[in-house]
Amino acid sequence: MIDPVVDLDWVRAHAGDVVLADVRWYLDGRSGRAAYQKGHLPGAVFIDLDTTLAGPASPAEGRHPLPDPEVFAAAMSAAGIGDASTVVAYDDAGGVIAARLIWLLRAVGRRAALLDGGLLAYDGELATGSTPPSPAVFSVREWPAERLATLDDAAGGGHVVLDARDAPRFRGDTEPVDPRAGHIPGARNLPCRANVTADGRFLPVAELRERFAAVGVAEGAEVISYCGSGVTACHNLIALEHAGLGRGRLYPGSWSQYSTTDRPAATGD
Repeated sequence: MIDPVVDLDWVRAHAGDVVLADVRWYLDGRSGRAAYQKGHLPGAVFIDLDTTLAGPASPAEGRHPLPDPEVFAAAMSAAGIGDASTVVAYDDAGGVIAARLIWLLRAVGRRAALLDGGLLAYDGELATGSTPPSPAVFSVREWPAERLATLDDAAGGGHVVLDARDAPRFRGDTEPVDPRAGHIPGARNLPCRANVTADGRFLPVAELRERFAAVGVAEGAEVISYCGSGVTACHNLIALEHAGLGRGRLYPGSWSQYSTTDRPAATGD
């Protein structure tokens, strides 16, 4: 397994062995595919969050439940990603969307990493055309239970539960998409977008460790990460592993599932 974060020099040094994946997606409804077609890293394939990295939305499962393993495997195969591939994914938002692909791949034992700095790190000319990749063999693997947390796990105590959303949504000041505002009682706010600098590059490991320590994450802590719908929560898990603090677990339903229940919601800091 490689480190979950690599830079452009690493990608260039392993160019013949890497599949680049563009995973742009926008909460405001803009098209990630249209952004990809307008300009992407040469050779990159486009991976759609809604159809490839998530199953059908529902109140019971949340807005971005985990995809069916067979659907995910078929999509990876069609994108030219095989069992032996090394995938490096990027977006234009510090990796907070692309982290979902990387977390899924690493969860089932594949070699995958985020491109540090994402699209902004690339200093060459972007490509606008694409050649359909040759299908690859990507074996179906079930999502490992030890990497996942349930609603009961996230709400039950005994873990460090991290909420990756921005502070106003965590506090309950605003809630643009889900039924209720607030957060899971006992959760601690660690906005994932603050894992990176203004240019989209990860903070130095020492600073990441300080961020985690400030919300109670020490060596060996049992961490559960959630967000609005289980996508950007993956960024905190990637940062956690990159910082050498373990792998943690993802609560896929996240607030989009929890907020549909009659369980209590906390507000404020």
